[in-house]
Amino acid sequence: MRSSSLSVLALSLVLPSVSLAQESVDLGTIWLQGGFSPIEQARYGRAFSVITADEIEARGITSVQDALRAIPGVAVNGSGRSFTQIRIRGGEGNHTLILVDGVPAAGGADEYGLSGFDAADIERIEVLRGPQSVYFGSNASSGVINIITKRAAGPGYGGKLEAGNGHFANAWFSVGNERGGVRLSWTDSKDKGVDESGDDGERDFIDRQTLRLNGNWQASEQLSFTLGLTGIREHYAYDATPWTATSAAGYVQDDPNLFAWKREQVFSLGARFEGADGRVVHELNLSQTVNKSRRAQTAPWGKGTTEVLRYRAMIGLDGQATTADHLLNVLVERREDDHSSAPAYQRDRTSAALEYRGTLENGLSLQAGLRYDDNTMFEDFTGWNLAASYPVHDQVRLHGSIGRASVDPSYGELFSDSIYVLGNPGLKPEENRGIDLGVEFTSADGRGRVDVTAFYEVLYDEITYAAGISPPLLPGGAPRGGYYNQDGKSRRKGVEVSGTWEASEQLSFGVNYTWLRATNPDGSVEVRRPKHELAVQATWRTRDDRFSVTGDIRRVAGNYDDQWWTGGSTGQKLPDYTVVNLSARYRLTDQVDLTARVLNVFDENYSDVWGYRAQDRAVWLGVKANF
Repeated sequence: MRSSSLSVLALSLVLPSVSLAQESVDLGTIWLQGGFSPIEQARYGRAFSVITADEIEARGITSVQDALRAIPGVAVNGSGRSFTQIRIRGGEGNHTLILVDGVPAAGGADEYGLSGFDAADIERIEVLRGPQSVYFGSNASSGVINIITKRAAGPGYGGKLEAGNGHFANAWFSVGNERGGVRLSWTDSKDKGVDESGDDGERDFIDRQTLRLNGNWQASEQLSFTLGLTGIREHYAYDATPWTATSAAGYVQDDPNLFAWKREQVFSLGARFEGADGRVVHELNLSQTVNKSRRAQTAPWGKGTTEVLRYRAMIGLDGQATTADHLLNVLVERREDDHSSAPAYQRDRTSAALEYRGTLENGLSLQAGLRYDDNTMFEDFTGWNLAASYPVHDQVRLHGSIGRASVDPSYGELFSDSIYVLGNPGLKPEENRGIDLGVEFTSADGRGRVDVTAFYEVLYDEITYAAGISPPLLPGGAPRGGYYNQDGKSRRKGVEVSGTWEASEQLSFGVNYTWLRATNPDGSVEVRRPKHELAVQATWRTRDDRFSVTGDIRRVAGNYDDQWWTGGSTGQKLPDYTVVNLSARYRLTDQVDLTARVLNVFDENYSDVWGYRAQDRAVWLGVKANF
């Protein structure tokens, strides 16, 4: 591990435990990490979705990627389950920043590929849509996914066992009191998956183990500390993609000898001090994320590292910082990235930002942010964001936002050098500008809620891969594939709809729908961004809540992908599909639940990417206990 000035400086400033994570606040309503400090959802002007632990349990969800499939504005797909990409509002996969407790999940400023990320230890998942670079930095161009894990809440222990198309095991214990606590969890899972080639060959599995430690300590009324440590090991199988293929059936070919390995290490450390009778809150945070991977057991590990040192101050302009109607947030941040693929090119960024938050007497809430990034490798960038939320009355709330964000090229796009792919050090960062307007309706009895949001975004200098590019677009002298900035504007527009309805104490419904049009500067359709996505959920429970069953129906239409076997990158429409999932829970005792779930009930043969068969029918049975 490299010697880092960030680590030395931070450890000299703080005591032994902190987390870059901003702890979620729960005061009987929804609070979000939608800025430099938690904000009440009713005051938040930008579009968002929240998936809670209760919803994850009711729907029988076991992975983060599956939890995100029903979120409006979010497209989940990729070349097999071992590398799942998340695209928000038609952006590319690396335009979505994925955080775990506020810490970047990807080391080395690369895109984070979701695979077997389990949902057993998750308290909630927040999805923030639209340009977010002011609050979260580069690569939060289309949106942010913040995965918030469970914290110590007094003494307890428990776990879950599940068997079906593989196995899933989770165990946890927690100790603590009113001054603090520690929570330790361990998860071991193996999803045998499916033969992604569709050739009825060996199944392409994902075998993953996760160890997570969270701690917090209230040293005094003013001073507190938190700690986060996570270690992940993953082993998975994948299939071959021969360049000689002439059809979708031949593009992905079963190969029982292809395996890959991943390692992830995340460390976070932070301190919080409340001064001036709570009117000013200081936070100092340090985090380090290390991702390693290799595709052969004897191959060297590829390694990416990201370190962030952040100081944040919350200043209450008319009262205590945590309850003030008018709040000023100040941020100073230092970030360092490096990657083994280009050891001579460390990327550093120093940032300063301001955020104002205010609620007026008529209920109008405003949020404005400004950020300046001083980059060592790219031109400096100024991002901004404006948002507003206004309650017309108890049943109608208007919200809207506008902003500017950026995405830095990845190390692979800049410096890759292989037989087929050549990097381009001359790439410019991508810039996204977006606006959205929405209205939220709540029924008079409070049982129903519908939110409708329209958005329009323009991406400048979109980075695109093309096969067989020759100089002068790319250096090197060989007609290998590579990356370049497209001229013109890539446009995204759409509508997001989400709704819930508690029809009775026993029956509830949820619906999410996205209409999207995403095009390149030449007007061609962007691939892997479905035009229509509809998800409907229904849950029925007995009066005593001992038994419940949930059904999920998901319809995807108008999805395009490149057909590489046709001699070039040609976007062609994939078949539309509908998938049905079922899950059930029976409360055996107050502490023990029996669970069952059936994925892809009707064994639909479908694909989100040409050549890759998606999940087939699978049945899982389990038991869960908490004490």
